[in-house]
Amino acid sequence: MPDAMTKPNAPYVSRGPVTLRVLGTSVTLLESIRQQAHEDLGIRLQFDIMDGVAAQRAGVMAPDSFDIYDQWFHNVDFVWPANAIQPIQLDRIQYWDQINDLPKTGRLTPHAPMGAGGNPVDRLYVQPDGNCGSRPSDRITMLPVSHNVDSFGYRMDLLPKGLNRDLESWAWLLDERWRGMVSLQNDSAIGAIDAALAAKAAGLVQFEDLGNLSVNEIDTLIDCLIELKRQQHFRTFWSNQDQASSDMVRGRVGIESLWSPAMTMLKQRQIKVRMASPKEGYRAWYGGMSLSRSVKGRTLDAAYEYLNWWISGWPGAVMARQGYYISTPELTRPYLSEAEWDYWYAGKPASEELADSSGISGLIHLGEIRDGGDYLTRMSRIAVWNTVMDEHNYLVRRWNDFMSA
Repeated sequence: MPDAMTKPNAPYVSRGPVTLRVLGTSVTLLESIRQQAHEDLGIRLQFDIMDGVAAQRAGVMAPDSFDIYDQWFHNVDFVWPANAIQPIQLDRIQYWDQINDLPKTGRLTPHAPMGAGGNPVDRLYVQPDGNCGSRPSDRITMLPVSHNVDSFGYRMDLLPKGLNRDLESWAWLLDERWRGMVSLQNDSAIGAIDAALAAKAAGLVQFEDLGNLSVNEIDTLIDCLIELKRQQHFRTFWSNQDQASSDMVRGRVGIESLWSPAMTMLKQRQIKVRMASPKEGYRAWYGGMSLSRSVKGRTLDAAYEYLNWWISGWPGAVMARQGYYISTPELTRPYLSEAEWDYWYAGKPASEELADSSGISGLIHLGEIRDGGDYLTRMSRIAVWNTVMDEHNYLVRRWNDFMSA
């Protein structure tokens, strides 16, 4: 297996008692990551794990409380204008040339749709005027790391008659045949996009730009959702992966917004659940890491070493076993078995039983194929990226109206 520490021309890092404070979410702040980074780099790591909204708030309001901000590219729209993070110098990112085209150009192939909403490339590069944009420069706002496409999951044993798994649509979330068994993610920035995708697919609402709703469009969407809620269409709204999986295990929910870790939990419980490949396309997200405006000196050197380590191979394999992709897939490939690469990236049937990121075997069964296919296919069917809309504050207020209705 390759040596993750073989890093020609890497900047020298003093091996003193440096502690890196990393603010983020449970998506990437895993204990296995912390332990391996400490072993490989000799750096102490303090993970401050929060939910998405809390991490975003801390990123904006408390930049002195962390050294590395580990969240998602659409959050750059908050932390960069707040001057909470400093530019990342590309000449200190050893594996920059190994990062593929998706975050650098907005798509993997020239003919793939760019997707509405917060495409990473639009906020990747620091521009001469200090703003962020898509024109390449020698400084970036956030290092592209893990990413994936999300949709919804459903229990195959509860699929209503008349719905065909070969014709999956976001409209299913609002289909009356699922009434009383539907759950949405309760975060306005994500749940509202899922709901908008569903409402558009069902022909209930039309949007000029799915990634940037107007005040009138927000009102129309929320009013529609409130009416459905009064009809008891929604069973619950989840705030974390444990709740999402628990509701489906108990049979309270048959269809819901779903993320890859919850799928893992359900598979471990032997629940027959499928992650949909909607004909309208996916909602995509891209995670990354930024440097606090306050980090400097030896701690800044250690932070760069940690950023380089994250895209050097081993961490990408951990992400793959959670169902996530990494920005440097070819560096990660040697850290995956041939069977793992074929299943997670190549879209081929599993040639053996595969384990999850914690080593529990039997997560993926022999012959199983990943829902949605291979990496190129899945990441080339993006309908919308997670985003911060111009009317974000209004959307939050109206989403809260929906939650409390």
